[in-house]
Amino acid sequence: MKKNNLAYLGLLGLTGLLGLYNTWLFSLFSLFTLFIFIKADERFEKNVGLASRNAFLFYALLSTTLLAYILVTKTYDTLPLIFVSLSQGVTIFSVSYAYYNKRGD
Repeated sequence: MKKNNLAYLGLLGLTGLLGLYNTWLFSLFSLFTLFIFIKADERFEKNVGLASRNAFLFYALLSTTLLAYILVTKTYDTLPLIFVSLSQGVTIFSVSYAYYNKRGD
């Protein structure tokens, strides 16, 4: 039986308990605890890999573009909007995973 490496990501979910006392950001990490209970097969790992690639490219391209925009225009009041737009990477991952799972190569 192959070891589930995604279960280690579930350990990050324990930091979600900090969300009870701090901000909502840490409570999002509690969703990672679901990875402990998932029995991963080859298709699941392939789909997670493809969806992670899409989310990584989104983060890399958007953060580079937005940081260059801030440096050129010197408009620091747009920083909250930029952090909100970077948080959409979770949505990119979720939509990509649903697409690859439904496609079923």
